[in-house]
Amino acid sequence: MKILLAVDGSECSDAAAKEVARRPWPAGSEVKILSVAESPFVPTPESWALPESYYLQMEKAGQDQAREAITKAREQIRMRQEGPLEISTEAIPGHAKDVILDEGERWGADLIVLGSHGYRGLKRFLLGSVSQAVASHAKCSVEIVRCRELSAREKK
Repeated sequence: MKILLAVDGSECSDAAAKEVARRPWPAGSEVKILSVAESPFVPTPESWALPESYYLQMEKAGQDQAREAITKAREQIRMRQEGPLEISTEAIPGHAKDVILDEGERWGADLIVLGSHGYRGLKRFLLGSVSQAVASHAKCSVEIVRCRELSAREKK
């Protein structure tokens, strides 16, 4: 079985990694941990107004965050997984929705696992829902792991 685990370093992606780690997967199963380094946001329509170093620093920060998320998820799985689970990793630049869907199809994933931030209202409208887009358009099964601790704190 090929499991694509999409992580972003948030508490919700930690919950998704823990869910993958706690399951007894069939022999020969593979987990690919994927993190997307989002493209830098340009705060002004005049791209010439910002120095070139701004874009380079933003790209590096995104790549560093993606690598940290992958490392954290890999450690969570290795600590909890008892069976011989093959783990590979990849950080890809782009937009999360598109990269996860494309990589799931390209790699031939049987299951995509990702966390849900559970945004509602204006926040969801502005940020979008990666998990909803993946669930709606993936060509394989998708498991969305809810982050209960975070949801309880946001309600307060």
